[in-house]
Amino acid sequence: MKNEPVKIKSIAHATPDVLHIVTEKPSGVAFVPGQATEIFIDKKGWQNEGRPFTFTCLPKADYLEFMIKTYPERKGVTNELLSLKAGDNLIVNDIFGAIEYKGEGTFIAGGAGVTPFIAIFRDLREKNSLGTNKLIFANKTMADIILKDEFEKMLGKNFINILSKEKTEKYAYGQISEDFIKRNGTALDSYFYLCGPPPMMDAIEKQLNNLKVPADKIVKEEF
Repeated sequence: MKNEPVKIKSIAHATPDVLHIVTEKPSGVAFVPGQATEIFIDKKGWQNEGRPFTFTCLPKADYLEFMIKTYPERKGVTNELLSLKAGDNLIVNDIFGAIEYKGEGTFIAGGAGVTPFIAIFRDLREKNSLGTNKLIFANKTMADIILKDEFEKMLGKNFINILSKEKTEKYAYGQISEDFIKRNGTALDSYFYLCGPPPMMDAIEKQLNNLKVPADKIVKEEF
């Protein structure tokens, strides 16, 4: 796939700052759950401003789906996406990504860092292979939790949330720590999948190293 135009079928907010975008799917597009593509806005002045976004649909779907966090204050690509509507065009480019499912374990995501995990979990559900996989999801508030209802239904008690800016009786409060991972993750010799802002990724990788998680069991991708 190279510079393929796709028409937006629907665009709406999934959370206050995350857009749920569904587009047409070019023929021959193939990807592995967890992979991403480079997206451009098909509008004068924006055709050369590509940004990477993860496919959240399953590969067999007849559409493409994305969950994209917007940053209006930056006046960049994601802010421009806020002005688009169904019928407008995007351009999708090459497919890439380091996150790929290797076996059961603990997925740790911060905010929109959950996007590579969405298609992976949907794929596992489709195959009846969710097993003991867990998702530890860090957000600022409950309103920021992407696909909260779907993850709760899909993972049950294996969907573990922690909030940094809102205290509730339902979820933990604060930052992910070594102790939090030990109490809520799967076995320390299983896989750990990480995706989130670089400072969070660095902190969690150090925690996993301190917990003696083997380096070859850590699968990561920054966004």
